[in-house]
Amino acid sequence: MSIPRTRAPRAELVRQLGFFSSTALVISNMVGTGIFATTGFMAGDLGSARLILICWTVGALFAIAGALSYSELGINFPSSGGEYVYLTHAYGPEWGFMTGWVSFFAGFSAPIATAALAFSDYLGYFYPSLKQANASLVIGSGTLALRIGRGQLLASALIATFTILNCFGVGRVAKVQNVLTSTKLLVIMGLVIAGFAAGTGSWAHFSEAAARTSTVSLPAQFIVSLIYVMVGYSGWNAATYVAEEIRRPERTLPAALATGTAIVAALYLGLNLLFIYAAPLESMKGVIAVGSLAASNLFGPGVAGLFSALMALSIVSTVNAEVTIGPRVYYAMAKNRAFFGTAALVHPRWHTPVVAILSQGLCAMLLTLTPFLELLVYIGMSLTLFSVLSVASLFVFRRRRPGWQRLAPVNFAWPLIPVAYIAVGLIMMGYGVFLHPKASLTAFATAGAGGLVYRFGLKSRALRPHS
Repeated sequence: MSIPRTRAPRAELVRQLGFFSSTALVISNMVGTGIFATTGFMAGDLGSARLILICWTVGALFAIAGALSYSELGINFPSSGGEYVYLTHAYGPEWGFMTGWVSFFAGFSAPIATAALAFSDYLGYFYPSLKQANASLVIGSGTLALRIGRGQLLASALIATFTILNCFGVGRVAKVQNVLTSTKLLVIMGLVIAGFAAGTGSWAHFSEAAARTSTVSLPAQFIVSLIYVMVGYSGWNAATYVAEEIRRPERTLPAALATGTAIVAALYLGLNLLFIYAAPLESMKGVIAVGSLAASNLFGPGVAGLFSALMALSIVSTVNAEVTIGPRVYYAMAKNRAFFGTAALVHPRWHTPVVAILSQGLCAMLLTLTPFLELLVYIGMSLTLFSVLSVASLFVFRRRRPGWQRLAPVNFAWPLIPVAYIAVGLIMMGYGVFLHPKASLTAFATAGAGGLVYRFGLKSRALRPHS
């Protein structure tokens, strides 16, 4: 008598992330490259402390509007994938695939690369050869030149380390992430408190202008600088990407998004106040490791070395969080046959999408060779495009779905919050194309390439994600 074979159940993701871990992912994704590495560029572009602070404040309001809008989307679609799920249901599977495609390159791989490069630049305080500006080999010229040096190699090694770690289970990673996030918050709060209490800064810096390095008008440059700021705030939607692994997502998800975004907005304003208090804008222009510069001016080289090391450690948590979240987008897409099938493979023991994690890590390592500022613009334009489309989908769902759950803060003064987000995003993209055409058009070309790949390669076998 033969015994019928039974197919082993397919490994699936497990709901094991609570409020603290979900909020930690949001904070770690947001606090990193942007705040630690963009204010120096803004000092040269805007030349005014007041405009820099206003820009970061506007960015905070923009991020909060986006987080509130995504909260409503998240409680109605409590599954992993974020924008992929929203855009597929709103506009069709081709748009869903395009956002996942862009997320692979610009949403996660490129931000992982910029965070790792910022990590190298902060360690460049001790070893100058690690700074991007000191790359030993430069291939090409202009804004898209490739740089290869010790800084890029260290950045790649950091990415490889967390890529491998993430293969061994989200539970372990969450514990590491919680420790790193707590360390990051303590470092930032310690720097801000110690800087104002005992540092040798000057309030006069707030009234001192710097010679502008940008030749465009201030209003236009302010809008483009918002792109850098939004890269700094990007990550407010992080918890939506792991919604399938969050316990009680209908309550945990909105709370994690709102709490994480509010905490980061307060930290960013405090850090920018400290940076300007510590150093004149003129000396800050073009500096990537602006935190090291501020610490050096406030406390001298000895203590500055400690803060540089701690800020480098803080950036490590950003790398880890982004390495964790990205593959869940590709997993959700592949599970619906809307992405390359191997991305849906989950390790039977570790319950992680190993192929997706490794592929993302390799792409991020390659992107460490590209110029930092161009990466920022590329990321900002790509993320703004698809976040605007996602927020706009609220109008589609509220019209199509009678049982749609409406989030009270978004419903208040409807449609003020989503309209404000969409309007600012469109204006940013318009000026971005005008002032940074290469990086901006590369971002749009990436999205277009995704559409072609879907239409001619995956369209016939794609499924719609579950609602």
